[in-house]
Amino acid sequence: MKLSEEGIRTGNWKEKGYGVPEYDREAVRARTIEQPFWIHFGAGNIFRAFQASVVQSLLNEGKLDRGLIVAEGYDYEIIEKVNRPHDDLGIAVTLKADGSIEKNIIGSVVESLCLDSGSKKEYTRLKEIFGKESLQMATFTITEKGYSLVDGKGERLAAVAKDMKEGPDGPESYIGKVAALLYQRYKKGAHPIAMVSMDNCSHNGDKLYAAIHAFAEGWQNNGLVEGDFLGYVEDKKKVSFPWTMIDKITPRPDKKVEEILVADWGEELHPIVTGKNTYVAPFVNAEECEYLVIEDDFPNGREALEQGGFIFTDRETVDKVEKMKVCTCLNPLHTALAIFGCLLGYDLISAEMQDAELRRLVQIIGYQEGLPVVVDPGILSPRQFIDEVVEKRIPNPFMPDTPQRIATDTSQKLAIRFGETIKAYQRAENLDVTDLRIIPLVFAGWLRYLMGVDDKGEKFELSPDPLLGELCPVMEKISLGEQEHLEGIKEILSNGSIFGVNLYDAGLGERVEAYFKELNAEAGAVRRTLQKYCAGK
Repeated sequence: MKLSEEGIRTGNWKEKGYGVPEYDREAVRARTIEQPFWIHFGAGNIFRAFQASVVQSLLNEGKLDRGLIVAEGYDYEIIEKVNRPHDDLGIAVTLKADGSIEKNIIGSVVESLCLDSGSKKEYTRLKEIFGKESLQMATFTITEKGYSLVDGKGERLAAVAKDMKEGPDGPESYIGKVAALLYQRYKKGAHPIAMVSMDNCSHNGDKLYAAIHAFAEGWQNNGLVEGDFLGYVEDKKKVSFPWTMIDKITPRPDKKVEEILVADWGEELHPIVTGKNTYVAPFVNAEECEYLVIEDDFPNGREALEQGGFIFTDRETVDKVEKMKVCTCLNPLHTALAIFGCLLGYDLISAEMQDAELRRLVQIIGYQEGLPVVVDPGILSPRQFIDEVVEKRIPNPFMPDTPQRIATDTSQKLAIRFGETIKAYQRAENLDVTDLRIIPLVFAGWLRYLMGVDDKGEKFELSPDPLLGELCPVMEKISLGEQEHLEGIKEILSNGSIFGVNLYDAGLGERVEAYFKELNAEAGAVRRTLQKYCAGK
């Protein structure tokens, strides 16, 4: 049996436990091609597991009569080797915390395209879509890096520089192509549209706006576009760039899931690795928990997607939800587990939640130290969010995330994930920052981690971090068991750019030093220190 239109039409998939498209897919496709309402850029796992699944549910319930168009601008092989061979069908597997799975055949994507200006067929169709007055939004999951027009040195990327100089005809850069499609919409009547970043980065709409605005301004200043294209991009009643907060873990296709599906289908549904090292399969596996909070700013209107679980609100509330997640309810807990997981030899974040001390560690950080200063966004309960994180999301046995991966770039995360809490305590009249006990322990654990020696006294490889070259020489001077001559760590702990504050000015520096001495006393000291401070239920 094949994952194809014919395959789902003739197979007994409901009997095998699959949810299937309950609508006339051909009729949906015809309406979508003629009157598209949503095009999405980025044919990756998050889109296939989340947005496409929501649209499928709404189609099944008769609440939508049109589907999705997806365009891939980074790796065309995803479209050529996964979407099209399977008639744009996919399998979404939900991995539940109780160890069960839910399987759905997703048919809501009815057209897939390559964002390839070198292909007349592909690019002409994209321009046609952007010229349609019916198009309400273009959404993006292209990673934060996708919005950057410069390289690591701050110099303009070669393709961007070329596109800026030559104009909207045949651009090569990703955002250059998107800006050219928006220019096509301007020429076809300056129809309104929402350009919606759904990437997991702060104030994502501003990043997309800055990138597209740079092209519009450059092209207009150089006389490469007609009329007032720049004014169109700047007119919020014409083109909006809403903020969003997205949260759903969609790891790479899992071997155990693949084996289950192959047994059902009798077809090879193996993942492929593209020429650009994208790991992709005809199926996607993801956790059951999902959140998409969107600033409700759609100048051309929108469908009632809140009926599928998306949350529409104002910009201020989106910001509060993001800060709740990043500064208190999820990301700090992940970072704490990553640091101590590396020290204790764990290779799965989920397994750490079976460790009594580590479980207690994140409970204290979330409930006792974080919740008192979290700003309640009103639309989501911070306590319930943490409950879900601690009870369902992190312990999910299907989630293959590792402490080693989460520990990447920790020096760039501490200021946001913990420093904001410290600053909130400093501002609060009814709280004392020196009451914080476990967040300083995490900082001490990070210093201990930077020694590159685990709790058994054995060396391990540190995860990539841009400050390793600066920090490791300091920590390498300290041997396991050393309790004196720790002057080097004082300079680290006073670095406000790392922690968000000078920890000595905050009254926490000495506490971190004391914790570090305990953690570094000898082999086994990390475990004993956790037992001392993180005992209990």
